[in-house]
Amino acid sequence: MKISILRNSRGGRRASAAVALGAVLALTATGCGDDGGGTGSDGAEGDGKGKIVFWDNNGGVRTDIWKQVIADFEKANPDIDVQYVGIASTEYQSKVDTAIQGGGLPDVGGISASMLAGFAAQGALDTLDFRLAKSPLNGKLNKDMIESMRAAGGGDDKLYSIPTSANNGVLYYRTDLFEKAGLEEPTTWDRFYEAAEKLTDKGKNEFGYTIRGGAGSIAQALDAMYGQSGITSFWDSSGKKTTVNDPKNVAALEKYAGLFKKATPAADLNNDFTKMVAQWDSGTIGMLNHNLGSYQDHVKALTTDKFRGIPQPTGPGGKRVQVSNPVDGVGLFKSSKNKEAAWKFIEFATSAQSNSKFNESAGQVPAHADAAKDEWISKAEPTKLAADALSDGSTTIVQLPYYLPDWNTISKADNEPNFQKVLLGDMSAKDFLDTMADQLNEAQAEWQEQMG
Repeated sequence: MKISILRNSRGGRRASAAVALGAVLALTATGCGDDGGGTGSDGAEGDGKGKIVFWDNNGGVRTDIWKQVIADFEKANPDIDVQYVGIASTEYQSKVDTAIQGGGLPDVGGISASMLAGFAAQGALDTLDFRLAKSPLNGKLNKDMIESMRAAGGGDDKLYSIPTSANNGVLYYRTDLFEKAGLEEPTTWDRFYEAAEKLTDKGKNEFGYTIRGGAGSIAQALDAMYGQSGITSFWDSSGKKTTVNDPKNVAALEKYAGLFKKATPAADLNNDFTKMVAQWDSGTIGMLNHNLGSYQDHVKALTTDKFRGIPQPTGPGGKRVQVSNPVDGVGLFKSSKNKEAAWKFIEFATSAQSNSKFNESAGQVPAHADAAKDEWISKAEPTKLAADALSDGSTTIVQLPYYLPDWNTISKADNEPNFQKVLLGDMSAKDFLDTMADQLNEAQAEWQEQMG
């Protein structure tokens, strides 16, 4: 069964949405399900041999490193064959949702915290608590990442995905351009906006910043909003209303979106992260907001002599506020007919050696405690600075509601087109955030009702 969310003209859910979600949760609880091999199929343990299928949730970007991990696994487990399927991050959720409804799910898939609740609510994932308890991984994985995965599961405190890595927002800036212009490092939002203006010369095709207007734009916009406003919670004290459309956030978004075409390329309107990163690496643009994952791309294109990657700028009172980046991980689909072999692959992929290799390539913070101690981290400056910022008390993280089954839809398909309207001046920042807030408040109310 697939959750079907119907929307009225204001973008909210109708009452039938709660009924649909309740039906899904009831099926999950009772173990009943459909006959399509998706949601309700419990699969089988298998004999720990043969073929398993792995879907990568960041295909293309992470294909090479995953193929290395798979080759290492198959060498250590010659009786297991792993079929790799790379799926672009922008297409992954719809691909899995379609397979849940119609069958054809893989054995193992990349499952980040941002999409976990929706898949878990549809009963598509196996719980992994009992497997982890008996595994050499038990006690070796970062506790905060484990808890993030549990919290993202939808409220039942079960573990549906084994974490592989944590990401963090990074402000990359061209040290050569800043030095030439006599600008200070953009460690505050005031310095950020000053640099965005001074580094822009449209006649020479030079810009101070590149803004993300295509797929994935909402998370970056939220980071900029909360970073400037200094608001430290996604919900107000009642836990029922989001702070997304707080007047301070509205003002922050107006200022941030106002950079479009004034200090950014016009092409930014449709740029997802791959186009944005490629544009920054090959052009003359002062600053880029992305995450740790693109660090190696910048090293190859620019060398470490021409850029730095630092934690997000500080805001009011010198405080740094960031929205949470979803922890990434790997999950076991309930319909798998070879769960024993699938779990062997998950264990191997998140072991110290594999986890270190994966995250050195990705430039992210490893989930395995032993991997997090490896020498490469101290040499990858943005990763080291991010790890320090997340652990030294200098940064407050606004936890996004990944536990809402519809979070991914609200923060992507529902509102990315509207954000483009804001950039173009066809929609006000207030109307945009009010629309999003209505959807979030209704989703939160439905979730709280289901949780009792």
